[in-house]
Amino acid sequence: MRMMPSSLKGTLLLAVTSLVFGTCLLVAVLASQRYAEALGANLQAQAENQAHSLSLQISDLILMNDLIGLHKALTNHVQSHSHADYAFVLRQGQILAHTFEQGVPQGLINANSPSDRNNPGLKRILSQNTDKDYLDIVWPIFEGKAGTLRMGFDRGALFTRMQELWLEIALVTLAILIPAVIGGLFFMRRITKPLESLVQATQAMDRGQFDVRVQTQGKDEFASLAKSFNNMAARLGQYTTSLQKQAENLEQMHSQLSTAYEVIRNVSAQTRLDAIGKYLLGQLKEILTCPEMVLLLCNPDKSRLVKLSDKGGQINHDQQDLEALETALQGLPSHSVCTSNRFAPTLIDQSISESPVQAIIPFDSHENIFGALVIACPGDCECDFKEADLVTLIIAHTAESIFRAARQEEERRDLQSLLEGHPVFGNIVGKDPAMQKVFRLIEEVAPTGATALITGESGTGKELVARAIHDKSPRKDRPFVVIDCSAFPSTLIESELFGHTKGAFTGATNAKAGRFEQADGGTVFLDEIGEIPFELQVKLLRVLQTQRFERLGGRQTIEVDMRIIAATNKDLLEEVRAGRFREDLYYRLEVIPIHLPPLRSRGNDVALLARHFLTLFSVRLGKQMHDISPQAIRLILRYPWPGNVRELENVMEQAVIMARGDRILPGDLPDKLLEPSPQTTPEKDMWSHERDLLVQTLDECGWNKKLAAEKLGIGRSTLYSKLRRYNLQQQKE
Repeated sequence: MRMMPSSLKGTLLLAVTSLVFGTCLLVAVLASQRYAEALGANLQAQAENQAHSLSLQISDLILMNDLIGLHKALTNHVQSHSHADYAFVLRQGQILAHTFEQGVPQGLINANSPSDRNNPGLKRILSQNTDKDYLDIVWPIFEGKAGTLRMGFDRGALFTRMQELWLEIALVTLAILIPAVIGGLFFMRRITKPLESLVQATQAMDRGQFDVRVQTQGKDEFASLAKSFNNMAARLGQYTTSLQKQAENLEQMHSQLSTAYEVIRNVSAQTRLDAIGKYLLGQLKEILTCPEMVLLLCNPDKSRLVKLSDKGGQINHDQQDLEALETALQGLPSHSVCTSNRFAPTLIDQSISESPVQAIIPFDSHENIFGALVIACPGDCECDFKEADLVTLIIAHTAESIFRAARQEEERRDLQSLLEGHPVFGNIVGKDPAMQKVFRLIEEVAPTGATALITGESGTGKELVARAIHDKSPRKDRPFVVIDCSAFPSTLIESELFGHTKGAFTGATNAKAGRFEQADGGTVFLDEIGEIPFELQVKLLRVLQTQRFERLGGRQTIEVDMRIIAATNKDLLEEVRAGRFREDLYYRLEVIPIHLPPLRSRGNDVALLARHFLTLFSVRLGKQMHDISPQAIRLILRYPWPGNVRELENVMEQAVIMARGDRILPGDLPDKLLEPSPQTTPEKDMWSHERDLLVQTLDECGWNKKLAAEKLGIGRSTLYSKLRRYNLQQQKE
């Protein structure tokens, strides 16, 4: 496995050494190659010169056949020349003379031969006996006529010279390498020392030490690098610190959101205002570490003030308290500590108002809430207002649940009031569930300003319902104008509604304002709307749509702001089918349908109303009437009351007048109540028959309203209207 240096210094040192050594080696190889080529060429030139010289010297000896002289000449030449190792003369395959002590090797004789008679031949020959490398030359003597001269020159001298050359190169290389390494070490120390400082600083930063710095010296690149590193380390330190703070803030925010979510979820699950107040204030006390506080919240329309304290939940509609809350919160920042008694005991508990310090967290109206959390703090207050935003978040998301619980609390109180001895709603008396439904519908419809159509038999109290809607609406301080459409002849009703100008018709000596003008800003109650003439219905529809009209005989358009409430004892849809009532006017009137049940279907309301009228007429007539006898009550309950509440009112007035004691006896009642089988009016028979027919048909169709409408031959809208009239909507699902 190849090992590499583990440090920059070792790597640079190895690189410098390798560079110097490699350079010297490359130079040595190139030099030795050129030197070897030069030595070879020199040896070849010497061989040719000696062969040529020796051939000229021995040519006469060969021609004289002086073999001894020839042998001596070859020996002397070989001995006198250091590079020559052997020589022999070959002619016609015979060796004439040689310098070998043991004879010419057989393999050497044919190892080389001239290429032609005029040119010598050179060839490298390796000796198998002596492992020597020879340069063998064949030189023709007299163009080969006198034979050929063979000489061998030892190439070993070349290798010796090459070894000497390599030794010299090695020494020179060492002479160059040692100073280069020493200089490289010095240079590398200068380079790597700042880098080592950077590495150590980087490792320290990796361990989380962002305050480490590198010393900067000089103005070279390393100084610039160190300065840049220090700046980077400072920015990283700041960024890391910022990230840590953000992480802490995120963790705190997550904890706050978890707490807020849990509180909001638990508050939303509560339905009782007291339970919400107990739980919510307990959680807020833990968050703010405060022992005593009160929460004041005002709904968006500022009509209801909800107060949550240790004593429970309270609902307040007093406008003075609402104005006092708004005044106390004026000019407060998002949270503040007030040393003055900013909140009076009318808004908060006495113990909090007497506290030396009031800490207040107000809630802005842009959060769809308005109010404040008022905290009673001792002199050394330790409230953690860092959690004020969390408190604001919790209140903003639980306010709707608090207001919903407050509304339900008021509804429960109203219902309980109706069921437990306070059955009067406006001037309407009744405990029956059907009437409670009407009461709730009045509460919902009154603030809207929508048109309402009240249906029911004669005497069921349609005008009282209309007046209750007016009294509970924002128009309660404006006129409530009643128009009985059946009380005016068709020739006068238009003038009565719209008014007329002077001279509009015979007898119109002066201009007169109509009922619509008189009701400007208030409510118009059109009783018995089914009796209005068909030709006048178009003008009435225009008034409903535009709130504009002209007086009879006039051209000036009068614009009014009024609310229309209509009532009838007729089935207007049947009137529409018969062509006696406009369909568009009917649907324009029936925006909010309200059906009043007949008295005979209201159960114990008959006895309740009887006692109510007993008290009323006793006061009015100045009699001391206290009760109704059980026998008289049974007669009252048995009677079907075809004239509904109006008939009961007349009967009770008569009974009070006729009574001789302090209680109503059977003899004080009219004779019709004493009959065993009271007569029913045709009107009662018609209504009862229609209701029974509807129930029978729906039972046969499995209460499938589409099939029932088809079987009865009426439209589905007509069927639904009749179901509402007879209170049959919820009888079957």
